[in-house]
Amino acid sequence: MLTIHHLERSQSERIIWLCEELHLPYELKVYKRSPLLAPPELQALHPSRSAPIIQDGPVTLSESGAIFEYILTKHNPTHALTLPPTHPSYANYLYFLHFANGTFQPALLRYGLVIKNNLHLQEEGGGRFSAQLAIRGFERALRILDERVRGNTWLAGEEFTAADVMMGFSLTTMRGWVEFGLEGWEGIKGYLGRVGEREGFRRMRIYTASGEL
Repeated sequence: MLTIHHLERSQSERIIWLCEELHLPYELKVYKRSPLLAPPELQALHPSRSAPIIQDGPVTLSESGAIFEYILTKHNPTHALTLPPTHPSYANYLYFLHFANGTFQPALLRYGLVIKNNLHLQEEGGGRFSAQLAIRGFERALRILDERVRGNTWLAGEEFTAADVMMGFSLTTMRGWVEFGLEGWEGIKGYLGRVGEREGFRRMRIYTASGEL
């Protein structure tokens, strides 16, 4: 059976939600932060030294995208939550499957550093320019996401896919690490409402005690 090693308030929530949506049985092992990083017993499992980490027989794997690909190809005989290359929305599915970790979260983390050290905005020269770039980059990422979900139910179109599972963490639990408002981003707020109605998402939140949206 697949084992998910879940560090509280971490990206491993994605793996739990994915398995819930696929109705895939798994064993869940939960670890508390110590005080912010993963405890030694979790760090010892993989060179990444942090969640998400899964074990599947002799395989120990880290990295959200790699774990998604592993589960979706090895434990998903019906190809649920994926789109075939022949699907009209295949390119959108691929783009947004990688958008969360490739674009949105890096932009969010850079934005968070600027907000935490807001004195950079008062500086002249390179510090101020870097801060402005970080803010613009995050606003661009929000705009891309908002425009997509204003006109579509889900990121790939009308079908819920693994791309939505990957994105969910960045809009929910991640906001506990880097706070950002959604005023003016009506598409994203509506999208979050739809995410919150998913039974798999709700079960994941219960199992991880992550709280409300």
